[in-house]
Amino acid sequence: MTEICLVRHGQTDWNAEGRIQGRTDIELNEMGVRQAAACRDHLANENWDIIISSPLQRARQTAEIINQNIQKPLVLMEEFIERSFGRAEGLTAVERHALFPDRDYPEMESKEDHHTRLSEGLDKISMLYSGKRVILVSHGASINALLSLLSSGVIGSGRTKLENACICSLKFNEKGWLVEYYNESGHLKAL
Repeated sequence: MTEICLVRHGQTDWNAEGRIQGRTDIELNEMGVRQAAACRDHLANENWDIIISSPLQRARQTAEIINQNIQKPLVLMEEFIERSFGRAEGLTAVERHALFPDRDYPEMESKEDHHTRLSEGLDKISMLYSGKRVILVSHGASINALLSLLSSGVIGSGRTKLENACICSLKFNEKGWLVEYYNESGHLKAL
């Protein structure tokens, strides 16, 4: 059985300010580094085969910190990069609502394209890493989209607010991908 420990990247200044990031390449802030270290410590005593990350630096930094204890190959996969929010990137919720009240952001990646890309990434993991235990570091909108796809909309996009550095668990068996749990953040309580 293939298992994925799905980790949202640690906090950035834009997360703290409520700004939508999308593809804008923002690094972790001090809290984000501490959150990633808490993930590292939480996951260190389990056996993992590989770490996969979005290439954006906030995800890559989180993966690199987690890998300090695990010492496994780190693979960057474009399929798990954050959804592009076009001209809304960098704006707060108030600013976005004032400029784009219908949430139809110019130059935004379509929901369909985003879902297709993520599904292709899961297919690639199930083929290349069959039977392996994988840590996958990605982004809020992408993780929520995956949760929505795998739960037929019961959880995920529009229904679930994911904490920075939270953990979700996915398992692949003969029936396909299943969500075991999501938005686990007990490892962050001391921060």
